[in-house]
Amino acid sequence: MTVEDEKLLEKSYQFAAVEEKWLSRWQQSGCFAATMEPGRPAFSIVIPPPNVTGVLHVGHALNNTLQDILTRYHRMCGDNTLWVPGTDHAGIATQNVVERQLAEEGKGRDDLGREAFIARVWEWRREKGGRIINQLQKLGASCDWQRERFTMDEGLSQAVREVFVRLYREGLIYKGDYIVNWCPRCHTALSDDEVEHEEQQGKLYHIRYPFADGSGEVVVATTRPETMLGDTGVAVHPDDERYQHLAGTGVRLPLTDRVIPVVFDQHVDREFGTGALKVTPAHDRNDYEIGLRHDLPRLKVIDDKGFMNQAAGPDYQGLERFACRKRVVADLERLGFLLRVEDLDHAVGHCYRCKTVSEPTTSLQWFVAVRPLADQAVAAVREGRITLHPKSWYNTYYNWMENIRDWCISRQIWWGHRIPAWTCADCGALIVEVEDPVACPQCASTSLAQETDVLDTWFSSALWPFSTMGWPQPTRELATFYPTSVLITSFDILFFWVARMMMMGIHFMGEVPFRDVYLHALVRDKHGKKMSKSTGNVIDPLVVMEEYGTDAMRFTLTAFAAQGREIRLDEERIEGYRHFINKLWNAARFALMHVADCAPEVRAVVDRPATLPLVHRWILSRTSGVVAEVRLALDEFRFNDVASANYQFIWREFCDWYLEWIKADLFSAEPLAREQAKGVLLTVLETVVKLMHPITPFVTEEIWSVLPGERSLLATAPFPEVRREWQDKAAEEEMEMLMGIITGIRNIRSEAEVHPSQRIEATVVCADPARAAALAAFATAIADMTRLSSFTVLAEASRPTDAATYIYKDIEIFVPMKGLVDVAAEQARIGRERGKVEAKLVQVSGKLANERFLANARPEVVAGEREKMAELEARLAKLREAEERLRRLE
Repeated sequence: MTVEDEKLLEKSYQFAAVEEKWLSRWQQSGCFAATMEPGRPAFSIVIPPPNVTGVLHVGHALNNTLQDILTRYHRMCGDNTLWVPGTDHAGIATQNVVERQLAEEGKGRDDLGREAFIARVWEWRREKGGRIINQLQKLGASCDWQRERFTMDEGLSQAVREVFVRLYREGLIYKGDYIVNWCPRCHTALSDDEVEHEEQQGKLYHIRYPFADGSGEVVVATTRPETMLGDTGVAVHPDDERYQHLAGTGVRLPLTDRVIPVVFDQHVDREFGTGALKVTPAHDRNDYEIGLRHDLPRLKVIDDKGFMNQAAGPDYQGLERFACRKRVVADLERLGFLLRVEDLDHAVGHCYRCKTVSEPTTSLQWFVAVRPLADQAVAAVREGRITLHPKSWYNTYYNWMENIRDWCISRQIWWGHRIPAWTCADCGALIVEVEDPVACPQCASTSLAQETDVLDTWFSSALWPFSTMGWPQPTRELATFYPTSVLITSFDILFFWVARMMMMGIHFMGEVPFRDVYLHALVRDKHGKKMSKSTGNVIDPLVVMEEYGTDAMRFTLTAFAAQGREIRLDEERIEGYRHFINKLWNAARFALMHVADCAPEVRAVVDRPATLPLVHRWILSRTSGVVAEVRLALDEFRFNDVASANYQFIWREFCDWYLEWIKADLFSAEPLAREQAKGVLLTVLETVVKLMHPITPFVTEEIWSVLPGERSLLATAPFPEVRREWQDKAAEEEMEMLMGIITGIRNIRSEAEVHPSQRIEATVVCADPARAAALAAFATAIADMTRLSSFTVLAEASRPTDAATYIYKDIEIFVPMKGLVDVAAEQARIGRERGKVEAKLVQVSGKLANERFLANARPEVVAGEREKMAELEARLAKLREAEERLRRLE
């Protein structure tokens, strides 16, 4: 090999330079562009569009790594492949970002006006909105970047209007006064999915409501006493014997001069509080439904900014809602209406964007009547047209879909798709059209005012699988790639997004939007805790990629992505898999020292496997086996099994065994032995980098580029096929036996701490003549690999008294130990070490027996101590085994 050739792979893997190099070359080559060649299978996938405000976090890294694995795999399989990238306009989040910018300038959005504010948001998007896309490219995502979409771009905006108008004309979109979740900070309605419920410690207030006739009282319990000012009834369960006498009565609402009725309703939980429920139809979803059933008025006492309004009464008007709570409680106590207060842990809804406590309130909003759409989506899953992975999500999906509420789609913000509805100022007609109307179709007036609300961000996202391919136009992309093949996303947006894509796709395309849905878990820290800046346990993928390399991070995430399991990410594991990447790199460097000049006729030896020596037949058979294993795991979305199969084969079989075994052949004076070793080595190495490429694209593309022969990009090279002619069960069994014997002898050396340079004797007792012959045939190789002075194979023999023993299946291995170690000195050394381990074990076990420690220490600290105890116990057991072996040598 020439000096020039040696420079083809650096001594160590410099991932930063390699990644920069291949990101540029992939982009320049256009190799990620979608193909639409007739007669080829199609694979398509659409990216869950990250918010345009976002930066790459570890969840993005996992999600897009898994998508990229499938995309690269199918591209290498020769499929017409399309991975659509893009970003979401993220209405509330983006508007908040720009409003914060304006606040720093001492301005608000009203100072600019709607058009100028929207222009400002577009300006921000042009300057900052590409950040997440650049980070996804750095991750190695092989999207068709020329097809990048944005949920507010012209084509998708047209699709949004088309869908809205069609649903409206079908009677599936309506405008109505209804109870909604409201964010007083963002000043907009929130869908149920946009409210995050957090467990908080609150108070449960027990309040006396006197009977109107003065004959007694009923006690109600509430966590929100400020809303009592909007009460219009008290509800009890019709079967609750405590309240049967209240039929037809009324109660006097404390702090007001109003009398409200007592109603009987099945909704009331008899076990909660006193079993009597204050009913506030304007500020509670369940109360709203009770109010409808009993014709109770809706009295709104909290305004859209979270302050008490005129209906709350003069003593409370103008107070912020939580300040009002304190005033109400104080007044109730002063007037003798507050019976008692209890601590209560309960779930409190927060805006998913600004984290403000949300407020249920009645408001005039736009809704989608989702029941007909949901029924179609449920049927598609029940009939197997859409498959969920893992299967544990089916019941959750059915339960949610069968209890779904109408979807509030209007938002009281400026950034987003403005609802295409206009009201005529002259005749009051409501006009809903795809194109902006010039005049009222009923009275011809041109005085038309467009709806000021915009659509929920998830409305446009629900159209993503078909709107990104050009719908409503009948495009070639839709004909080729819709339905998409698979959707990969986090389980927490199954209802935000996935279910809504099913509804819209089936309704407008007449076909499901994807065949499979792979729902991965959330990424947590190594202790299973949610990552957050406040706890300081966030793993930043960008930092990890800079420190360990992108491939190491991708491989770690893949290895942890077991279906249905929580992903506990540990930076130490990322470092460990970086060593694996380096192992592959070093194996490739070693191979290149020998195969750089490998001629085609030399490589052809793999086409005649029967003519090859055992070790080559074994590695070819195992290569075919791992190809089958990896392909099946990819087809079944078992990503962790893909990583595991590659890891075990490359590290254990290819590097640790095959490369070591063939070194003698590679340096042999016999041309045939050299050529066979070269041809098989190059073939297996090529297969290995192809198998690894979907997970670790950078290091494999670099290795591939320096292998001998003319080569196009690995990204478009054919994925390995199973080679039936390589499969050789007999060769695998024979090599497994040889490796088992070698491992046994090495274990004896290690446990006895025999110096590596010291040669030892070994005797193998094998009653089976065929296997005994095989062992004898490889006696030299076994002796070389275990540093033996002699290796004897016997059909039968009695066990020597001074020998260490290892049993592999029914084969016994004896290694005479007398004279190999200083028994007395070794006994003394092990005794000292055992004493130290026992002392530590007493300390740790004492700590774990301390109830105070267990009660007060953090869970991860306790878990760490338990792990330490297990390690010490295992070490102590090994030391005692070593002492027993030494006693046998005395």
